[in-house]
Amino acid sequence: MTGTTAKTWQRRHSRNKRAAEHGFTLIEMLVVISIIGLIMALVGPRVLNSLSESKSKAAKIQIASLGGALDLFFLDSGRYPTGAEGLTALVQPPGNIASWNGPYLKGGVVPADPWGHSYVYRSPGQHGTYDIISYGSDGQEGGTGTAGDITSWAR
Repeated sequence: MTGTTAKTWQRRHSRNKRAAEHGFTLIEMLVVISIIGLIMALVGPRVLNSLSESKSKAAKIQIASLGGALDLFFLDSGRYPTGAEGLTALVQPPGNIASWNGPYLKGGVVPADPWGHSYVYRSPGQHGTYDIISYGSDGQEGGTGTAGDITSWAR
């Protein structure tokens, strides 16, 4: 290459290189943000619905686990905890039971339901020997939230 041709080529090459380094334009950024927003609008509700369903399933599993622990308590003591003793009797011995062989729950703690509320324990129960209830996401009896009441008798 001659000296003039080489300089012309270098100028063009450096101009093209600088043009490629400028980045994205505002319009390109707005298009990308719009596409991401549309994807989130389509996917978001499905993800939130799945989260609600998984919390309900977790509550059902915890209620079944509490039921198993209550059955172990019954085998050791010959009775279920009273309503006054509650589920705490599964992790701390009630004063009047000598044959308590617990704690009956892993970790020695009565778990809260997936929404952070305490489980309701009734003994004698209205639907069986005992009733265990999670009031769901709203924390109130009747279940007006996204997850209604979850109970030990309706599995």
